[in-house]
Amino acid sequence: MVNPVSRLGDYLLSAVANTGTVVLLLAEALLWLFRPPLRVMNFVNAFYFVGVGSLFIVMLTGAFTGAVMALQSHHAFSLFNAQGLVGGTVALSLTRELGPVLTALMVTGRVGSAMATELGTMRVTEQIDALEALAINPVQYLVTPRVVASTVMMPLLCAFFVTIGMLGGWLVFSVLLHGDPGMYWQKALDWTEPVDVLNGLIKATVFGGIMGILSCHQGFTASGGARGVGQATTRAVVYSSVIILVGDYFLTVMLFSGQQ
Repeated sequence: MVNPVSRLGDYLLSAVANTGTVVLLLAEALLWLFRPPLRVMNFVNAFYFVGVGSLFIVMLTGAFTGAVMALQSHHAFSLFNAQGLVGGTVALSLTRELGPVLTALMVTGRVGSAMATELGTMRVTEQIDALEALAINPVQYLVTPRVVASTVMMPLLCAFFVTIGMLGGWLVFSVLLHGDPGMYWQKALDWTEPVDVLNGLIKATVFGGIMGILSCHQGFTASGGARGVGQATTRAVVYSSVIILVGDYFLTVMLFSGQQ
């Protein structure tokens, strides 16, 4: 019978070791960002894949998230005749929490899984070893563009999410629920401050970096053939999603604790 304490110790040691390899991979990727050669097309392709490729699903999710928020908050506020507060509620919810978190989760499901699968396949088929044989650093060639693209494009996608979410909430509030559209936008402007939008974009930037480096790390260290690639993809999505949700709490404490 395996000692539970021993299993817990092995798990903790493995977690610490994996964290160390992720940090080292991130440091190497950032160092190679400032060293030649600068392969511009690698960055262009990564930016297109992460940003443009995710735009539709992010906007679709944002539209229905804003619509649901308007519908539910209208029902709650109608209990004490305060339907005019719907716009401010939707705006604060989207800019502070729902925008960055849901954008990160949607992009993780689409982009993070693809990154882990692609790099994992390259690892098990020895294509990464072939790059090293050709004197091409695989971290600079494969990891750096993906991490940079994830970090830069995530706040832009979050901005699209919030914008479309506000429009979706406005349509539901003004068309379906026959609310005052002017009141919706006025309350959104009154309640939402620039710091709310900025902090939401900061969250999205951090989440993008987390998703990018974790997904690349899982693919970069995959082994065991097709089964290992599948497991690496699963771990990339699960680990990224969990750390994004956990990190959201600590970022909220740091960024919004001083606001009333």
